[in-house]
Amino acid sequence: MIVNRWQASVIPSKDQLELMFKLEGLKPIEEVYPSKSEVADHRHPFDELRSVVSGELMINVSGNKLLLRAGDRIIIPANTRHSTAVDAGEDCVSIYAHRIY
Repeated sequence: MIVNRWQASVIPSKDQLELMFKLEGLKPIEEVYPSKSEVADHRHPFDELRSVVSGELMINVSGNKLLLRAGDRIIIPANTRHSTAVDAGEDCVSIYAHRIY
């Protein structure tokens, strides 16, 4: 797993985050997690790349909990067990893509 924390004072827009994915040859997809929602443990046969547009997303990757905020990005390797949750009172909007080798 690789986590990149957004350090700049200006948070990138949804369009800018989508462009970052496209420049890597990926197809970005918007996903909205409603407040207080959860996605149970699961795995994928591909790498999952995800950036948070707004809100906060708690990701549990093989027992390691990480709170992602706007601008943060994570790469979850193929076949890695992970789950997500939105604990805050607002929805979380994220952009994700998958990479198959």
